[in-house]
Amino acid sequence: MKRREGRAPDGLTGWILRRLLLSLIVVFGAATVTFATLQLTPGDPTYAVLNNPSPPPELVAHVRHDLGFDRPVADQYARFLGRLATGDLGRSYQLDQPVWRVITTQLGSTVELAVAGFVLALGTAIVLATATAGRRPLVGRVSAALELLSVSTPSFWTGIVLLTFLSFRLHLFPATDGTGPRGLALPAVTLALGIAGAYTQVLREGLERALDEPFTLSSRARGSGETAVRLRHALRHALTPIVTMSGWTMGTLLTGAVIVESVFSRQGLGRTLATAISGHDLPLVTGIVVLAAAAFTVLNIAVDLLYRILDPRLREAAP
Repeated sequence: MKRREGRAPDGLTGWILRRLLLSLIVVFGAATVTFATLQLTPGDPTYAVLNNPSPPPELVAHVRHDLGFDRPVADQYARFLGRLATGDLGRSYQLDQPVWRVITTQLGSTVELAVAGFVLALGTAIVLATATAGRRPLVGRVSAALELLSVSTPSFWTGIVLLTFLSFRLHLFPATDGTGPRGLALPAVTLALGIAGAYTQVLREGLERALDEPFTLSSRARGSGETAVRLRHALRHALTPIVTMSGWTMGTLLTGAVIVESVFSRQGLGRTLATAISGHDLPLVTGIVVLAAAAFTVLNIAVDLLYRILDPRLREAAP
């Protein structure tokens, strides 16, 4: 036993270092794919920098040389990786601002939307799973069908439907670029629906298993009501898989904001990324993609680490 306790910290430290190395590889891969994609996209980024559809040829040549666009692609890629390794994301071609400044300006709105979507998805899943777990088969089948529909429906279609009925027809929510809770409501619902469906399926399965465990049977024998058994005892055990899913879903929420912010014309990294892609703004596109990849990997490491802390068996089983 003493030997295992002495090795545990080293094992955990090695696991963290391996995950960090894997995260660097993921970020490098995301940046490389972004660079290659923009290189293969038709169009000359020089015109995005000049913001002029017909500039003088001499000015185009000067800017192209100054920014290195006339260099071989391999040389551009090497310079690109060198700047990225030092944390230098460059300046936005379109906005003429440091990429870090653009990201920090828009990040708050995107994080607000992602957190609101996560809270709404989790709350909806808890209510639906608690209400339907262990009920009649018809209730479970109807709920499963609705969950499958929410997961498979594209978020842009959901957003368009919500805009059509709740904004354009009923005028209950602002159609575009709204602020405050009313402006956040429809984008958060659009972002949360797919995640809520997946959460509900996992929670229901966990609740149905937990409701058959001896501790729930003993709770009923002590006189606890069905609602108390579900909320106080079974739900706590059923939430464990959600901890594992939360890293993936938070990354999904951050990337899903690209579509949602574009549909609702909401300020944030998603809308900024869509504009940067259309304008061949390589530094800004790369900065946002690298940030998203880094956030995704860090969240997954944090969730896995938390899971290992909560369950010592995973620490002992870790290679």
